[in-house]
Amino acid sequence: MKPIKTNLIFLCLGTLLFFSSCVEDDDYNAPQFLETPPEIEGNIISLASLAGVLAQNDSLFTFEATNNFAEAYVVSNDEGGNFFRELIVQDKPEAPTYGIAVQVDLSPLFTKYNFGRKVYIKLDGLTLGQREGSEPRLGVINGSTVGTIPESFVEDHIIRDTMTAQVVATQKEISELVFTDANTYVELTDVQFSSIYFLNNTSTTYASETQDEFNGERSLESCVSSAELMFSTSTFSDFKGLSLPPGSGSLKGIVTRDFLGEFFTFYINSPEDVDMVGERCDPLVFSCGIAAIPAAMEFITVDFEDQNTNNPLSIPGWTNYIESGSEAWEAFLDNGTNQSLGISARAGSFNSGDVTNVSWLITPEIPVEANSKVTLEFKTSNSFSDESVLQVLYSVDWDGTEEGVSAANWASILDAEIVQDDQFFADWVSSGLVDMSCFEGDGYIAFRYIGSGAEASDGTYELDDILISVE
Repeated sequence: MKPIKTNLIFLCLGTLLFFSSCVEDDDYNAPQFLETPPEIEGNIISLASLAGVLAQNDSLFTFEATNNFAEAYVVSNDEGGNFFRELIVQDKPEAPTYGIAVQVDLSPLFTKYNFGRKVYIKLDGLTLGQREGSEPRLGVINGSTVGTIPESFVEDHIIRDTMTAQVVATQKEISELVFTDANTYVELTDVQFSSIYFLNNTSTTYASETQDEFNGERSLESCVSSAELMFSTSTFSDFKGLSLPPGSGSLKGIVTRDFLGEFFTFYINSPEDVDMVGERCDPLVFSCGIAAIPAAMEFITVDFEDQNTNNPLSIPGWTNYIESGSEAWEAFLDNGTNQSLGISARAGSFNSGDVTNVSWLITPEIPVEANSKVTLEFKTSNSFSDESVLQVLYSVDWDGTEEGVSAANWASILDAEIVQDDQFFADWVSSGLVDMSCFEGDGYIAFRYIGSGAEASDGTYELDDILISVE
């Protein structure tokens, strides 16, 4: 029996050595599986062709028996939690012309549908829809809305290709955004967050302030124009507690529209897409606060009662100048719901067809240096101003010519209150009694309107009862 035991010992040792050598062999790795491109048995169409479908259908459209597959590229990334059960795709990895939000009942998505991943969307069985003013959405029919694709059907409808493309963000300034930019990957250049988030040496977070319920909404402003944008961050995102960057620069993300389709919003995939380390570009401002009582002597008083309605304003010593577009400041009279104060002034770009409309109404020179006290007051109203803007500015170096308006330095009169879009359209809002006594030098006050013929920014502002007093 001893020889048998000896043989068993050597057999066991040999077996152990065999397995040991196998474990140490580099060939004993996890098997590598090579993906193969999907076989699409149907018609491959451009995602951009869905725009034509929406144009021909006023309500929801459900695809049936088309055998069409839309080619697209993923530009959202839900790894950071800023997107949830929504896949944003665009038609091309660079210079896209169309994007869409695909509603899916699946999370996370980045593990399979990563940023830049090429996909094919099987359209049959899906519903396409778009709320007025909002971006297009794709999902399944849910009553009168577009609902999420059930988890068990996601892979049937969103087919992953083996290719991950290099997505190139389209560089744009805020003022250059147009409706077709919705659901596309954009790099906003020359921007900064509003200075209100950095008062008293503090910094506001992306989305963890007490007032942030579902999204943290922060005002992002342009350094090269007066345009602003709503920057949104989910309160479920991993980076909600990070502080906003205090400088200026650029950031990459997805252009969207708000829920009601009234204005643009912007979401990033990750804070790594934010590059805002440059110096701030806060505009020059004039601010002396609010005066308790007006200066003793009226220097300029304008109520527009001598103007011809529905015609451009023509006031001796004043400048009514159109920098771009076709609409000047004009006189109007309205006894309806949005009543004027007798004859009032207004600026607007509704139905103008203008790509941009910038109109200036500028006062005669104000003798600040010769007086110890100067005050300003006026009233404003609006007719659904939307994303159009009214500014009250001051310049000490304007040469008095129309050609020199754009070349002059204009600073905001910070303390003057201007009507906001969310205020009741029939109300007239007082500017307050603005103190101008500390302004450095004689200068000119300008009421500057900025809008366009586009539905989102074709609003109207009204102006009346301008009084400038000195003593």
